[in-house]
Parts: sequence; C-alpha cells; structure tokens
Amino acid sequence: MNGPYLVGIDCGTQSAKVVIYDAHGAAVARGQQTLRPMSRPRHGVVLHPDDDLWDSIASASRQAFSNFTGDVADIVGVGLCPIRCCKAFLRADGSLVEPVMSWMDERAYQPYLPSDPSLAYATTSSGYIAHKFTGERRDTAANNILQWPIDTATWAWSTDPALYESFNVRPEMLFELVMPGDVLGNVSPEACAATGIPTGIPVVATANDKAVEMLGSGPISDRTALISLGTYVAGMVQGNEFHSTPANFWTNFGCVPHRYLYESSGIRRGMWTLTWFLDLLGPEFAERAASLGISREAHIEPEAAAVPSGSDGLLTVLDWLAPTDKLYRKGSMVGFDARHGRGHLYRSILEAIALSMKSHIDSMCTELGIELDEVLISGGGAGSPLFMQIFADVFGLPAARNIAGGGAALGAAMCAAAATGVHPNIESAARAMAPTRESFIPNPANQSLYGRLSATMYDQLRAATDPLYERNYPIFH
Repeated sequence: MNGPYLVGIDCGTQSAKVVIYDAHGAAVARGQQTLRPMSRPRHGVVLHPDDDLWDSIASASRQAFSNFTGDVADIVGVGLCPIRCCKAFLRADGSLVEPVMSWMDERAYQPYLPSDPSLAYATTSSGYIAHKFTGERRDTAANNILQWPIDTATWAWSTDPALYESFNVRPEMLFELVMPGDVLGNVSPEACAATGIPTGIPVVATANDKAVEMLGSGPISDRTALISLGTYVAGMVQGNEFHSTPANFWTNFGCVPHRYLYESSGIRRGMWTLTWFLDLLGPEFAERAASLGISREAHIEPEAAAVPSGSDGLLTVLDWLAPTDKLYRKGSMVGFDARHGRGHLYRSILEAIALSMKSHIDSMCTELGIELDEVLISGGGAGSPLFMQIFADVFGLPAARNIAGGGAALGAAMCAAAATGVHPNIESAARAMAPTRESFIPNPANQSLYGRLSATMYDQLRAATDPLYERNYPIFH
C-alpha cells in the first residue's frame, strides 16, 4: 500500500459509509454504520434522531481507520457527501436547535423555521457536517438548490430580497458557499477525536449526493442515464444548461462547477420497499440467510430468478410513500393467483422499479431530445445480476454496473483528490480513479414482454387506483 490516500464520506438515509482510497481509486479500508430509525413524532414530520448523522459518520470513520494498514501521514484529504434535501438549524455555538430534518419531512420544502429564540443559522446536512468537521460555517453551493435562495446561474446566494422572504431566511443565517472541489476547512481536534481522521486534513466540498454518485461512477457521456438505487431511486443525465421550467424533469447542480444534472421523476422509498418486504418474511428467513453466510437479498434471488419475466401477471405500484402533492396515494400489488409465492412478490418489486424508471426517463429524454446509448446502475441493488438483467431487458439497452463499487464515497474522494493536487481537476480525477464496469445485454424476448407491459398496465394502473385511494384517504389518514 502506497499513498497518497483520500477519504470519501457518503452519508445516506439508511447508513453512513467511510472509505479510504488510493490515488487510483482502489478502496483500501472501509467502515459502515447503519443509521437509527427515523423519529416520526407526528404525521409529516421525519427527523434524524439526536445527532445521528454525525454519530454515524464518526462510527463508520473509526471502523475504516481500524481497518487501515497504511500510514495515516499519507492521508491528504477528506471528501464530504451527506444526503441532500435535509435541513439543519443551529445555535450560535453550532449545536442543533432540533434534530436534522429528513428529506422525507414535509416541512423540508416549506419556509419553515423553528420558533426557538436561540436559532442562529439554517443550513443543509452538508453544511452542518462540514461545521462538525471543521468549525467553519461553509457549505457547498451544489447542495442548496430547491430549498434555499440560491442563484442557479452563478451558484451564489441570490441578491433578491423577495427570494429570501419566500424562503423565510435572512442572509446572515446562511453559510458561506464554496464550489465542489473547494476546501471547506480542516479537521478540528474535536473531529479528530470523534472520527480518527488526523487533525488538519483538508475537508473538501462535493455536491448533492446524487451528483456525487454520478461522479463516482467515472466518466459518463451525455447519452448515458445513471439510475441511482437508493431509498429514493433517481434517474439522471447530465448537461451544460440550466432548464428552469421543464415538464418532465428538474435541473440539479452537478459535481463539476457549472455542470448540471437533469433528474427525472423518481421513486420514493424505492429500495426501502425491498427491505420492507424482506422484513415481512420474518426472523426465520433472516436466520436462514445468516446461517448460509449470505444476505437476505442473495437468499431470495434464486427464487425470484426462477420466476418468469412479468412475474406471472403480478404488478406492483410503488407508492409506499405518497408524493406530497397526492398524499392519498398508496402502494399496490395486483393480479394475484395461486401461482404466486414470495419469489414472485420480490421479482415484481424489482420489475416495478425498472419499469417505473423507464417511463420517467423516457419522458425526460424525449423532452431533452436525447437518445440513450446505455443505462448505468449504481447503489446496492446493482450487485444483483437479476436486477441488472431486468434493467437491460426493460430499457432495451446495455445496463452497466461498476464492479468495484464506486458511488458517492468514491465521488467524494475524487473531489478531495482534485482539491489537494493528487489529480489536476475533478474531471481528471474521475478518469484516473474510475471503477471498472460490467454490462448486461438485453434479452429480446423479455424486452418485448416488458414493452407490452409498459405500454398497457403500468401506465394505466395508477390512474385506476388513485380514485379509490383518494376516496379512502379521509378514512385512513
């Protein structure tokens, strides 16, 4: 093992990951800490309990450093990527006024401020975690879209007073903005004690987690769609223009300054739905998987792979978390008969994710005038050969995945490599540290079947169930 080394931090909805990389993008040590269950004190309120984001990052970091056999003196930078669309409200001393607000909290998209008189600052999860690491009040510009008064052309705070009024914040409450690849500050002695990362190491800004995940996938053409399999499943392509009023996507900041991501509609609680289903199978199923030395997903995959494409007519609509503008929506599984077992249910959820994202991404690409060459799948679900083949068959395109991981932790390390001179810039870091890919080729027969499903049932099923759920909403709300 030879330095220099970069630390990539990826804190998502379900876990925090800290990975130490060499200059070529090879992971040399890892740590991961599951986040605690969300606090839901009342309907629409979703909080990370206590100081769980920071505590989880600190725990994952200590794990990574306990596995690290290199020289800590060769660690040159830390790239920081917490989850997007969260809000943190701080006192003057940097402590939390209330627990960090999840992106699933309805108030995250409203002009909400705590009524606590000690409130001094309002920021994102990235701003808060950067402050915990460095003591500075700086944040990446590229994690401040949608919920804060930012100028999307300049990536700087707006100068329009009306915009501040609409977001219910004052300029003095906001952190200083820096670009992805800029230094936020240096690891403080207190952060060193909590995480094991040496004092004085530069902490580097990235972007929002989906943009960093795309960067961590390596060089991607503007004709490749990345599908990020997370608690929120997102589909995105990249470009150079900010589209202010698109109909079938929204424009997000990229992880390279003044590059943008175009994000289709997604699936709320997408991969969470698989976890929900596996939990329903109970402890005996989990114990059997553990006795075999495999995950629950790996245990059920052979059963799902033995099910024909289309799951013998079992169709799933993935509204386990309703959108904020249609709170009456519910998830559905329809089309049961005596053939269906747990492998059918599992495969039907996989197919619903792929078919839903095909519909969303097609709408986006049609509006942008883009014809895709491939889809790139990232996230834990990309480890499933069955899921990868379903994506290839549904899209009718090669579906690629990174063999050695990649994702937001690697993207964060790429930004750190650029900031510390390990590589000349973010683009060159992405090329030098890019993971190796593997592609799955569509099966023509399955592609045809999924095309018929997409054209008939999946585009019409929600329209059929919405009126029923809307009538029942006042009863079960």
